[in-house]
Amino acid sequence: MFIIVGEKLKTALGEKDKLMSRTFPLEKIRNIGIIAHIDAGKTTSTERILYYAGRTYKIGSVDEGTAVMDWMEQERERGITITSAATTCNWREYCINIIDTPGHVDFTAEVERSLRVLDGGVVIFDGVAGVEAQSEAVWHQADKYHVARICFINKMDRTGADFYHTVAMIKERLRANALLIQLPLGGESSFHGIIDLIENKAIVFSNNPDMAPPVEEAIAEGDKAAVASHYQALVEKLAENDDQIMLMYLNGQDIPVPQLKAAIRRLTISSQVVPILCGSALRGKGIQPLLDAIVDYLPSPLDVPPIPASKVKEEGEIICQASDDEPFSALAFKTVSDPFMGRLTYLRVYSGKAKAGAQVLNTSMGQKERLGKLYVMHADHREEVAQADTGSIVATLGLKKTSTGDTLCDAARPALFESIRFSEPVLSMAVEPKSKADRDKLDDVLVKLAVEDPTFKIHNDPETGQTLISGMGELHLEVLLDRMFREFGVKVNVGKPQVAYKETITIPVESEGRFIRQSGGKGQYGHVWLKLEPGERGSGFEFCDKIRSGAIPREFVPPVEAGIKTALQNGALAGYPAIDIKATLYDGSFHEVDSSDLAFKMAASIAVKGGLRKAKPALLEPIMEMEVVTPSQFLGDIVGDLNSRRAHVQSIQSHEDFSSIRCFIPLAETFGFASNLRSLSQGRANHTMQFYRYEQLSANLTERIVTRMGRDR
Repeated sequence: MFIIVGEKLKTALGEKDKLMSRTFPLEKIRNIGIIAHIDAGKTTSTERILYYAGRTYKIGSVDEGTAVMDWMEQERERGITITSAATTCNWREYCINIIDTPGHVDFTAEVERSLRVLDGGVVIFDGVAGVEAQSEAVWHQADKYHVARICFINKMDRTGADFYHTVAMIKERLRANALLIQLPLGGESSFHGIIDLIENKAIVFSNNPDMAPPVEEAIAEGDKAAVASHYQALVEKLAENDDQIMLMYLNGQDIPVPQLKAAIRRLTISSQVVPILCGSALRGKGIQPLLDAIVDYLPSPLDVPPIPASKVKEEGEIICQASDDEPFSALAFKTVSDPFMGRLTYLRVYSGKAKAGAQVLNTSMGQKERLGKLYVMHADHREEVAQADTGSIVATLGLKKTSTGDTLCDAARPALFESIRFSEPVLSMAVEPKSKADRDKLDDVLVKLAVEDPTFKIHNDPETGQTLISGMGELHLEVLLDRMFREFGVKVNVGKPQVAYKETITIPVESEGRFIRQSGGKGQYGHVWLKLEPGERGSGFEFCDKIRSGAIPREFVPPVEAGIKTALQNGALAGYPAIDIKATLYDGSFHEVDSSDLAFKMAASIAVKGGLRKAKPALLEPIMEMEVVTPSQFLGDIVGDLNSRRAHVQSIQSHEDFSSIRCFIPLAETFGFASNLRSLSQGRANHTMQFYRYEQLSANLTERIVTRMGRDR
C-alpha cells in the first residue's frame, strides 16, 4: 500500500493527533531498530521511511547535515550516527516505533541497549560491500536478544552493486537462512525497480520518486523464468519449515498470497528465516515495500515471548504479559543529560500503563521515583503524551535515581528485569581543567556523561592526582570531549591516549596472608591461605570456597572474596588490573575475639599481593579485530603497514575492484592508522575495528611498558 507523495503534507498534519491519542491496538505496534555497518545507509533509510510515511514533509540528507535523526552537531559535522535516536510514524494504520542506531564500533553500546528493548530489526547492507565487520557484530547482538530481522540490501544503483553476492555473504558469514522475497530490476545505474515474488508483480520506481509514485507492472517475459525459479525455491524453503505450507505443497495446491505472508511472518518472528529485500534509499526506491514488510513480517509486542522478571526479596519468576490490564513494568534503556532540561530517561513499557506524575518503584535501586512529563520522541523533538501504554517507547523527565538498565514497576508487584551488560572500555586518556572555572564544573560534567554512557568510565589516580577517562576508542573519547565543551562549556587539556592493559599470572601458587594488629583492647586478627591459578582467557575472576572443618567461620568468607577483588585491581608488574585468575580459599585461622571482616579482608589482600609476585605475572594487551576495505591497487602498501604494526592478517578477499582485509591488531598499534590509511589510499579506503580479546604480550614489550610505567610513576 503506497501513500501518494502529494498527500504527505495533509497526512503529516493529522499525524500528531494520532500519536497523542495512542489508539493503536497492541497487534498494530512495531518496535524496530535500524542496524548496520557504518555508511551502509541506516540514517538515509530512516529519513526516507519517515518521509514516505508522512512523518516529515522534507527529506533530510546525511551529506548535507540536514538529517532529522542525526540531530547532534557532532553527527552532522562528521556525517555519522553517534547516538541512537527514536521516532514514531504510521503506515497502513500501524504504529512503527523506530530507533536509528550507530554503525561505528566505538558506539556499540547504543546498539546494545536499543536491541535489548526492541522486538524486530531491519538490517541494512551495502549492495557493493556486502556483509562488513560491524554488520556481523550487530547481527550477533541481535541474536543475543532474539530480535527478529528482515534484511534490506541498499545502494543497488551504485557501480559494483551485486545483489546475489551480498545474499551469498549473508548466508555464509552470518549463517542466516536467507529468504528472497524480492529480486532487483536492473543493476547498478540501470536499477529501476523490484520484483515482488510473493505477489508476482514488478514495482517500478521513477528517477524522481517525489514527483511520481511507484508503478505496479506485469513481470516482463524475459524475467519470468528466473522469477518462477526463485518462487519455487521460496515455497520449498517455507515448506521445509512450516507444516501448513508443506501440506499444501505436497498436495500440489496453489498457495494463496495471504497464507504465504502468514507463513513468512511466523518463520520470521521465530528467527527461522530472514526475508531479503532490496532498493536504493538515497533515490527513494524500495522504501514503501520495506514499510509493508515491516508491518507484514516483523513482530508486535504480542508476538514475542513475555519478558521474564525476577521476584524481589524472594526466589521465583514473574512473567510480565504484554497487556494494558497488567501491573506497570518498564525498562530504562537510555539516559540523556540535557544542560537545560535535566536528565531525560527513555523507557520501554512491557506491561500496564503509567501516567505522567505517577509514583513507580525502581526495583534495581530499591527506591521510589515519580514520573515527570511523558514524551514520544522524534529525534531531539518531544511530543508530550498523557500516558505510556504497553508496547510504547517513551521518554520522561524527573527520574533522579534511575540509570540505564534499571527496572521501573508498580510497587504492588515488584519485579526486576535483567539489566543490560556493556563491554569494558579499552582506551584511556588523562584530562585536566584549563582554568579554575573549568575545575569547578569538570567533575559534575564527567558524572553526567558517565551516567548517560555506560561505556564511559572515570578514574581518579590517587598516586598522580590525574583524572583518567576511558572509552571504546579514539572517536568515542573525541566526541565526548567535544560535547563537554559545546554542551557544558568545560575546556580541558588532554593527555596522550593510554591502552587499558591488564595483568594475569602464568603459574599456580599458594600464598599466605596474615593481618594481626594489637594496640590495647580488642585487636585485629585474620589469617588465610589462598591458591591462585591462571584461568581461561576471558574468564575474568573466579572465587572458590574450600574451607573445611571450620578453619574460618562462614561470615568471614565474603570479606575474603572482597579483599581478593580489591587487591586484583593493582597487579604486580605495572599496577594494571589482574584478570583471568581463579582464587581458592582453602585454609586459615581465626581468633574468637579479635577476628573481624576488616581483618580478613586485609589478610586476603596481603595474600593476593604476595601471590601475584610469585606467580610469574604477565602483561595482557587488548587485541582488535579490524576490517579494511580498499581499492585493490593500494592493497600491498596497506598490508605492509599492517604488518609493521604487529597485525596478524586473517584473510584477504577481492571483489570487483575492491579488496577486504580482515586482521587482528594490537590496540596500541592502531594510533595514527586512520591518517596513514588515508594517505596510502588517497582517501579511498576505510576501516572498522572492534574489541576481540586480551592476549599475552611478548617479554621484550612487557619490559618496555613496565619500565615506562615505573618512570612515569
